This record gives sequence, structure tokens and C-alpha cells, in this order.
Amino acid sequence: MSRVVVFDETGAPEVLRLVDEPAAEPAPGQVRLRIEAIGVNRLDQMMRTGSSPRPISLPHARLGIEATGTIDAVGAGVQALRPGDPVIITAVPDMDTNGTYAESIVLPAERVIPRPGDLDPVAAAALWVGHSTAYGALIDTAGMRPGDSVLITAASSSVGLAAIQIANQIGAMPIAVTRSGPKRERLLAAGGAAVIATDSDDLVATAQALTDGAGVDIIIDSVMGPGLAELASAARPGGTLVAVGWLDPRPASFPMNAPFTIHRYMGFAHILDPLVVRRISAFLTAGIRSGVTAPIIDSTFSLDHVVDAHRHLEDGQQVGKIVLTV
Repeated sequence: MSRVVVFDETGAPEVLRLVDEPAAEPAPGQVRLRIEAIGVNRLDQMMRTGSSPRPISLPHARLGIEATGTIDAVGAGVQALRPGDPVIITAVPDMDTNGTYAESIVLPAERVIPRPGDLDPVAAAALWVGHSTAYGALIDTAGMRPGDSVLITAASSSVGLAAIQIANQIGAMPIAVTRSGPKRERLLAAGGAAVIATDSDDLVATAQALTDGAGVDIIIDSVMGPGLAELASAARPGGTLVAVGWLDPRPASFPMNAPFTIHRYMGFAHILDPLVVRRISAFLTAGIRSGVTAPIIDSTFSLDHVVDAHRHLEDGQQVGKIVLTV
């Protein structure tokens, strides 16, 4: 049997509950994982509350797009993986029916990659979604280069912190944006070249000052909403904005500064390509070995305390990833 987190209706964290389900057997081309740790993401909260743009199969919906574990069974035809191999899950497109908030999960073999030996399960559970999103947005989409100035909104989130690390690995200048002044020192310690706290700093004026009046080269934005036009005005002429999230569900204001390029980055459309996954994995492994890439953990909760973990997520005060341990 496998304990699985499910919910029958959308709402507050209390809709989440644990149930026992039979552990499925892997079909040909599939593997079964014994899950050790699970990354908690904003998409999980959006699905639970019903604010996700994708439909959810209720009742008995599941959650989770990120986890690490050890393979304990393989289906026919799987050659490169064997029981006992530690792996990281790279994509769960059917998360509402096969989410990672569980003790066991069955996936196609191509949806996992080897877990770097330098990462323990908690760190590994916090790696892939944030860092693959930041990599895809900054390098594959925006074409970030050494010397570029990069403005990073929601910088204390897992994607924001990953963007700081990836910018540093490339040799770019990460400028972290947060709504909370008390997070300034932690973001500087996390590698931010500078921090703009919007509860006390003027975002556009500060970004202009930090770039000697030129404006930033790239903006990676997890917020969207009515502030998008103002945010875009912090960019230089010909700059690029990549939207990777929608923390503010209100309609986004349209930037009028031109020339200016806007991309909407969708991680699942990107990381279902095995070649992309291999490229991201190689980049992150190199960063881990050099010490530049190191997932930042805010807190851990056991799977039994998934409701508490989601309450903490909703508080919005975390810096880094919330991880569930199994």
C-alpha cells in the first residue's frame, strides 16, 4: 500500500487528507519510485484552491509535480535504470491523477534523471522545478549572457533563488526583488548582487540606478498582474521579459515601452523534450559540483503534516523551498 494525499473539493489547506491506496505495478517502459522527499510548489496551492488555469479531476484529486526517491521496480523494456537507483522526477503532466504527494508513484522511465550524489533527498526534492524553470526562462528563452543585468521578481521563491544562482553561474548580475525589507539580507546572502525591497524602494528608479540609467537587460517575472507594465519600464530599450508564473491572478497590464520582447515561459512544454532535460541536468550537475547551485530549503514537514506545510506556504514568508519528507 501507499499513502497518498488527495482532496475532494477545492479550498483551504484542510481539504487535504491522507488515504491508503495499492502501490501500482510499472507497465512496460515505466518505473516505480519509493518517494523520499517532495517539493511543495505554488502550483500545488493553486490547484488546491481552484485557481489553477488547468482543469482538475475532482473528487479524489492528487497534488505534486516534484519529488525524489529510489526506484523499487521497473517495467519490461527499461534498461538504463534498476531497483535501488536514486532519481529525481522531471515532469508530472498528470499531477491531478498521479501527483507526487505520495509514498509511491509510477512514471515513464524517461520522466526521471539520476540524482546527483552530492544532494541528499531533501535538497534533491527542492532542485528540479525551480532550477529547470529558471534555466529555461533565462538561458533557453532570454538568451542570458555574461554581464547581463537580470531583474528577478519574487526572488525569495524557489524559482527566484534558482534564478540568482544560475545568473551567478553564467556571470550575469542578479538583482533580487522582494516586497519585504526583512528579506533583504537573506537574498544578499543567497547571491543577489543587489536587492530591491518594494516596501521601501522605488523599483524602477532603483533598477535604473543600479544599471547606470540604462535599464536591466532581462526581467524574469513570477507575479504578472497589474504591475507588469511598471515592472517592464525597468528594462532597457530592446530588453526582454520572461513571465514564468502568475502569483497575482488579476489581469496583467500591458507594457507600452518599445522595443521590448515578452515571452510566456511554460515549463511543462519545455521539459517534456528529453534533449532539453539532458541539457538542463548537465548544467545543474556542473553547478552543484562547483558549489554555485545549492537548493535553499526554508522548512521541512512530514507527509503527515501536509496541511501545516500548505498553511506555511500560504503565509508567504518563506525564503526557499518547503519540502515534505516521507
